Amino acid sequence: MIALECLMKLSVRAMSITGASLWGGCMLLTGLANLKMPGYGENFLRLMASVYPGYRASPRMKNVLVGAAYGAVDGASAGALIALIYNQFAPNSRRG
Repeated sequence: MIALECLMKLSVRAMSITGASLWGGCMLLTGLANLKMPGYGENFLRLMASVYPGYRASPRMKNVLVGAAYGAVDGASAGALIALIYNQFAPNSRRG
């Protein structure tokens, strides 16, 4: 069993960078794969186009970059929010 005193708070900055890298990278790789192999990830990209204004699910480099940018911002926001919520509820060893 893990002692509660060993739990640490999460770095909001690190979680933001991680989220941005993962989700932005996912959008980038799926978009690039769709450029190379039309039809790949098409349903996923259409779903993301319905969420991100200005992003279109067509196989063009501009759209791939816009989607990756949206993914990076979205992932960074989600990572920061997760870290902030975790830190709010994580046990603090100073409180005893």
